[in-house]
Amino acid sequence: MNRKLLLLFTISLLLSTAGYAQRIMGAAIMGVNATQVDGDEAFGYHKFGLNTGLAAIIPIDDKWAVTVENIFNQKGAHQGRLYLDSLDGSYDLKLNYLDVPVLIQFTDKDIVTFGTGMSWGRLVGISEQRNGYDMPGTTLTSGIYRSSDLNILVDVKFRLIDRLRLNVRYAYSIRPIATREVIDSKTGKPNIRDQYNGMFTFRLYYVFNESLSRKNRKQTSQPAL
Repeated sequence: MNRKLLLLFTISLLLSTAGYAQRIMGAAIMGVNATQVDGDEAFGYHKFGLNTGLAAIIPIDDKWAVTVENIFNQKGAHQGRLYLDSLDGSYDLKLNYLDVPVLIQFTDKDIVTFGTGMSWGRLVGISEQRNGYDMPGTTLTSGIYRSSDLNILVDVKFRLIDRLRLNVRYAYSIRPIATREVIDSKTGKPNIRDQYNGMFTFRLYYVFNESLSRKNRKQTSQPAL
């Protein structure tokens, strides 16, 4: 809670300065995730989900910026059928989050932008299936999965045209999202494991107010006569 309050205070302080507010850019984001959950015996980034939302880009200078996003983010895990009988070995886990990523970013030659940071996500939806059957005990209130997910992330954007970027991101949980009993695929014995979200994201990133922000930065950087 203290971290969120500090973040909100910092953003409010920046926005409260009228001159600086005119430098802030916005972005609309739409893309897909390829995700897995480490520690669940369903291997591979086979669960696909939506990644969409808005961002505020706060320039420090022409190369450095801080970006704050508000994202609807679908994560989870998926494994197709392994056997032909009723216990077919299939598995599907869907975890929906409202994420707030915060990044520090560096733009090289106005073409490529590199970023790193952290994100906090609130779990807002969950469903789980094993062998094609719903698991009714896996709910938001069951306590099986943490109510929040804290991630570290790395990010790169490539300018496609004037306002449109192609964005590739990798994120990974820095604390377990759950601790569960799983059947080890090698020994066939139950095992207690911590589980973590892993995610590759591919997005289109459409930036607003870029030319006006650059113009205002140039004006404020010029010495007064």
